[in-house]
Amino acid sequence: MTPYQKFVANEKLRRAAVMTSVVALLWLARSIMSTILLTFIFAFLVTRVINLVRRKLRVKAVVVVAPLYLLVVAGLMYTLIHYVPVIANQTVHLYNQVQTFYNSKEFANNQAMQWVLDSLNKMNLKTQLQAGINTILEYAGSITAMGVTLLLSLILSFFFTVEIDELKVFGRRFLTSPFGWYFADLKYFAEKFINTFGVVIEAQIFIAIVNTVITTITLIALKMPNVPSLAIMVFLLSMIPVAGAIISVVPLAIIAFTVDGLQGVITIIVMILVIHMLEAYVLNPKFMSSRTKLPVFFTFVVLLVGERLFGTWGLIVGIPIFTFILDILGVKKIPEEPAKTGPGAK
Repeated sequence: MTPYQKFVANEKLRRAAVMTSVVALLWLARSIMSTILLTFIFAFLVTRVINLVRRKLRVKAVVVVAPLYLLVVAGLMYTLIHYVPVIANQTVHLYNQVQTFYNSKEFANNQAMQWVLDSLNKMNLKTQLQAGINTILEYAGSITAMGVTLLLSLILSFFFTVEIDELKVFGRRFLTSPFGWYFADLKYFAEKFINTFGVVIEAQIFIAIVNTVITTITLIALKMPNVPSLAIMVFLLSMIPVAGAIISVVPLAIIAFTVDGLQGVITIIVMILVIHMLEAYVLNPKFMSSRTKLPVFFTFVVLLVGERLFGTWGLIVGIPIFTFILDILGVKKIPEEPAKTGPGAK
């Protein structure tokens, strides 16, 4: 056998080389990582809807995708016209309000608030909170950049999902090419990635929606100001596994204290504890299963490393990617789904 044939026959070495090439390619494309991740998430969720409809009706993908994207675009346009200006003004006002209170003597002399801050500092979450706030403010000041990324991701995911059947047929041709072994390994990694990353992100989005609804109802009951801005903040933080609910305590508690004093802070803390228990004992076991069941120490280490490497995106995708790596290494095998769905399924 030639060295090339020996290399192709050595499955472990071959797959290691393929994975290295994928990582190198993603590293070179890191400047458009937000577009790549958003495109994948949109395409994955829409493909799920297509498969769900096709369980009942045999229809072409365009019949499902076109109305769905029309609704999404209409919703985005309505939100952009009616709510974005209001939310932007509320966000600036809210940030100024929090900053003013944080620098006030009343806050410095309040032992309850200082105890919350000391506890969070000991848990090493200050860096993540600052990074999250800075990123949100940067995007708020750059609506154009965020809009272009979102629009491009929607367009790419639209064309992917509307031609999903044709892409599957086209993709199979690569498997019979002279370098079919390379694309076969890509298919293997894609299926693994969808089975971990895609499913976990889908579940995390649902959990974030549930957390946001519960929190928003509580905020309305407390007559908190700027509820839409707070709801968006809670949703974004809820996308961070485990730590998101804890991080959201600080801004919510500060605003609650300005509205209702210590009683408001206690209400917020109780609400966060209820949400955390609901996520830990009901939502995670039901929707995550054993996919991201990691020791808390590893969870926070992965979040710290993910934030350092990928910024705020690292907080959201760090756990799913780490779970995917554990699956590839054979450390923590993830059970396969009975039917492959999503943007990588062939």
